[in-house]
Amino acid sequence: MKKWIVPILLVFLFALFGMKVYNSTIRLDEAVNEAWGQVESSYQRRNDLIGNLVKTVQGAADFEKGTLESVIKARAQATAVTIDPSNITPEQLQEFNKAQGNVSSALSRLLVTVERYPELKANQNFLELQSQLEGTENRIMVARNRFNMAVKPYNEHIRKFPNNLLAGLFGFDKRVYFESDEGSEKAPDVEFDFQ
Repeated sequence: MKKWIVPILLVFLFALFGMKVYNSTIRLDEAVNEAWGQVESSYQRRNDLIGNLVKTVQGAADFEKGTLESVIKARAQATAVTIDPSNITPEQLQEFNKAQGNVSSALSRLLVTVERYPELKANQNFLELQSQLEGTENRIMVARNRFNMAVKPYNEHIRKFPNNLLAGLFGFDKRVYFESDEGSEKAPDVEFDFQ
């Protein structure tokens, strides 16, 4: 009877350890998914505000059609890029980041061009939308940072021994970090072309 106790005890301990590792990995995986949801939510907020901003600008100024069209086009492209948070690849994240960068660039051009319209700059709706966009950009930055903060403990957890054996067995893969756009370390050129 003693022969059975040791193998059963070892199997039981291994099962407990496996459950602990699996449940911890699930908890960390869900934290990453939740953090990605916050990133998407922040970008969605910006996309929703852009529609209101464009309508306000159109209604308040005889505005350059090309500038507005570039904002609308960038917004449409950005909303078309979707990512499964449980399977984010570096390529998907790069495509998502590029689409969102195009929105940021188009918005910057829009806001610079607005400087030529004093009646629009004084419009309370426009000022409120501009303030909301600034706040949203800050929210996006915070959400991206929180996503990266959630990815780190997950990646550490699944890469540590012996967790890495069980994580691989259960199909948990390393997650990618949200990285800045290529060239974002350089300050952008701001030009005021009033001609």
